[in-house]
Amino acid sequence: MSTPTIEHQVITDLEGAPMFVVVPYAEYLDLVTGRPDEEVFLPLEVSRLANMEGKSLVRAWREHLGLTQAQVASRMEVTRAAFAQMESKTARLRTATLKKIAAALGVEWEQVRG
Repeated sequence: MSTPTIEHQVITDLEGAPMFVVVPYAEYLDLVTGRPDEEVFLPLEVSRLANMEGKSLVRAWREHLGLTQAQVASRMEVTRAAFAQMESKTARLRTATLKKIAAALGVEWEQVRG
């Protein structure tokens, strides 16, 4: 399934400093109604992989669960290459994508939010 990519709009002041960001309404609702960070728990191994080895939370979870990229991609019905991009440390994933990844991994979406 192909979901349109929506870029966030940054509104700046006269000097070019960021002041506001325009985000899709559904994403805003997810941000304000999501679980507070203090209620999100990670296994020590996932935290170690992400913080000590510098891996993304998505990759850390996948490795912790002993899954291959191909297995998670199959669960998400995307290509392995597409999933590899999603688990990149530099990936900027939308909330909807994080929810699909979390469902494929069997974890809460807040646990893969970096």
